[in-house]
Amino acid sequence: MSRLRGFTLALSSVALVSAAQLGMRWSMTRLPLPADWLTALASAAVDPLALGVVALAILAYALSMLCWLGALQHLPLGRAYSLLSISYVLVYLLAASLPGFHEPFSLSRTLGVALVILGVLTINSRRIGNTSPRNVP
Repeated sequence: MSRLRGFTLALSSVALVSAAQLGMRWSMTRLPLPADWLTALASAAVDPLALGVVALAILAYALSMLCWLGALQHLPLGRAYSLLSISYVLVYLLAASLPGFHEPFSLSRTLGVALVILGVLTINSRRIGNTSPRNVP
């Protein structure tokens, strides 16, 4: 089992899903509700850049899933799954600090993010045994 490869794939999944979330949020502030897209497209009232970002976000989700499947080949599920929590941290910090998202920083959210980080570190601080997840019943 390649621990480094598993962590790399899991963190790649986190980065991709975080980028997808930010892309979706950015796009949806510039687009009508999805139920109105056909009408808006017919009247040329849709921002093509925002639609392009939605398409890229969907692609990022798909690539994230492929990375996640690869991560599960190399890491135990409990350890790998905890790494997904990092996406909450990334999305919160980026949405609150990047212009255009208008998400506020708050003490309670920041403490929650700190607890998530502490949990991920706690779960992943133990050494992984040499058993392969494929060989364990």
